[in-house]
Amino acid sequence: MAKRNEFLPYGQQSISDDDIAAVLETLQSPFLTTGPKIKEFENAVANYVGVNYAVAFSNGTAALHGACFAAGIEKGDEVITTPITFAASANCVRYMDGTVVFADIDKKTYNIDPLEIQKKITSNTKAIIPVDFTGQPVDMDEIMTIAQQHSLVVIEDAAHALGADYKDRKVGATAHMTMFSFHPVKPITTAEGGMIVTNDKTYYDKLLSFRSHGITHTPYSEEQGAWYYEMIELGYNYRMTDIQAALGLSQMAKLDKFIEKRRELANLYTMELKENQLVHPPMQNKNALSGWHLYSIQLDLDKLGKTRRMVFDEMRASNIGVHVHYIPVYWHPYYEKLGYKKGICPIAENWYEHALTLPLFPKMTAKDIKDVVQYFKKE
Repeated sequence: MAKRNEFLPYGQQSISDDDIAAVLETLQSPFLTTGPKIKEFENAVANYVGVNYAVAFSNGTAALHGACFAAGIEKGDEVITTPITFAASANCVRYMDGTVVFADIDKKTYNIDPLEIQKKITSNTKAIIPVDFTGQPVDMDEIMTIAQQHSLVVIEDAAHALGADYKDRKVGATAHMTMFSFHPVKPITTAEGGMIVTNDKTYYDKLLSFRSHGITHTPYSEEQGAWYYEMIELGYNYRMTDIQAALGLSQMAKLDKFIEKRRELANLYTMELKENQLVHPPMQNKNALSGWHLYSIQLDLDKLGKTRRMVFDEMRASNIGVHVHYIPVYWHPYYEKLGYKKGICPIAENWYEHALTLPLFPKMTAKDIKDVVQYFKKE
């Protein structure tokens, strides 16, 4: 295939002059951190997804850590999640000394399979962390029913899915707690950043404390002055800055436009590839509207007559920035040392062996899509 003049990454932020102006305004304000922009940004996200509370964090991993703390995860507790995700979805459980249990995925949606969750529940199960992989919402109604039956906490990892819809409601409105990420390749960006949204006041209060050293400024005695504070639990410094929040607020005004563009590009990919015998495009869940953070295909390696590494290297050499998301979490050496073995989630492992992520971000054009799919039409 012809080599592009410029490298096309798999993902990229969309920053415009109004975003830059918003950041500059905050840089010239009295507050660079712990100021008013944090609450404004939290309110904007909470209102968008339709929940009562939101707590901003320095990044999505910190937000997941906070959610596990708020859920009371501790040594001996088991938390079920998917192996097809970034390591943070499992690592947050380990930060609390909990045990990660991996449940296999649905071969059509690539998301965690509710039937597999059921199989993994024991008397030690405390929570479920489903992941909206690629931006496609999980079957939340089924998962929430399972959680209610077994008195489990559901922490939805929606790092990919801000702006996505599930059964005519926004992702974030259903789980006990939902995490959004604002990394540069995500639906909107704050450079780095994350957030937990919830309708539970108890979780909200715990999250606020946890992200700021476990400190409260509410005096325990009327004898104390306004200067007084107490550390009531061991928290972390996981605060977001006002500079990040200002960028996030500006980006939120464009979120729907970004999602519309991602869906348009994903539809172009699907139209171009649906009759192609060398690849299998991703399925769109009939109960959901994906945010299309990623466009992940399955390669028919037998028909291609190549290994995935060959496909990957050839496309990269042509300046097409394909990627692979994700290596099954329990294949990583850290989890191997904990005793996890290959073979525990066979559908996920087979999926991974054939997976390839194609470039997708709002600034792409129809010509970019043509450049990418040309590789699979050259025969």
